[in-house]
Amino acid sequence: MKKPKIVVVGSSNTDMVIKVPKLPAPGETVLGSDFLMAAGGKGANQAVGAARLGADVTFIARVGADVFGEKSIENFKNEGINTDYIVVDQNSPSGVALIFVDEDGENVIAVASGANNNLSVQDVMAAREVIEKADVLLLQLEIPLDTVLYAAQLAAKAGVKVILNPAPAQKLSQDLLASVSVLTPNESEAEILSGVEVKDENSAKEAAESLLEKGVSNVIITMGSKGSALYYENQFVQIPSKKIEAVDTTAAGDAFNGALAYALGSGNMLPEAVKFANYVGALSATKMGAQPSMPTQEEVKEFINSGLETIP
Repeated sequence: MKKPKIVVVGSSNTDMVIKVPKLPAPGETVLGSDFLMAAGGKGANQAVGAARLGADVTFIARVGADVFGEKSIENFKNEGINTDYIVVDQNSPSGVALIFVDEDGENVIAVASGANNNLSVQDVMAAREVIEKADVLLLQLEIPLDTVLYAAQLAAKAGVKVILNPAPAQKLSQDLLASVSVLTPNESEAEILSGVEVKDENSAKEAAESLLEKGVSNVIITMGSKGSALYYENQFVQIPSKKIEAVDTTAAGDAFNGALAYALGSGNMLPEAVKFANYVGALSATKMGAQPSMPTQEEVKEFINSGLETIP
């Protein structure tokens, strides 16, 4: 299998995670237990996820001229990621996310985007050559929308597959959707984009059909423990995921998208790519933290071949 070339354009944050017995209500203070500070940001998570699986990854991003930014770039280099197009912003701090995770692995997240808000069309233009030579461009929505649009249109014009993970969810233009090869919303994001409440297989199909009508080529709705709903080539299939005991679901979607980019870039067809990405997303939810939970190829193989329902 060839080593796929993946370009990720997106956010980089430092995550500060507190484990709590339950998620706090407005005005409530909850005493937590474990504290974890780890590298995060949807773009960075997905870049690391793809790199650990064996992809040749270039990351286009902005970080602040601070200790968080320095540490992030060091981490990316340690993961074997090309950091030539990461801009150190002298005017804004690095992005930070505050995350609460409850006993069931569910979470609430607040993000101060910082330098991520300044990732520009010009930053992407500087990486035009590497984007046009990629197998897959992977995008999310924690950076300015005009930057996402430019990157998607540039890649699509060059015949590069474009995966858009529409998170955090917001309304998207027809121009952007028409440039997307694969759209990967979760259930709530699919509802915001399509207007259809996704709660089962039938409603997932209805939401996917609505998104296809808006110009997207293929739709994958990630549905947690229920796996993923895939609509491609006029076919709708529900692809199950392996059962696990969730510890932290914070970056399971990012693990899924990084794995999907890796699998598609390696030449797999969509159903096989989604099945693989389901496994990777499930495995990541068995570990705490965002980037620390991204599995390696060997860990994924062990997980897939294991007869156990959970992985320690």
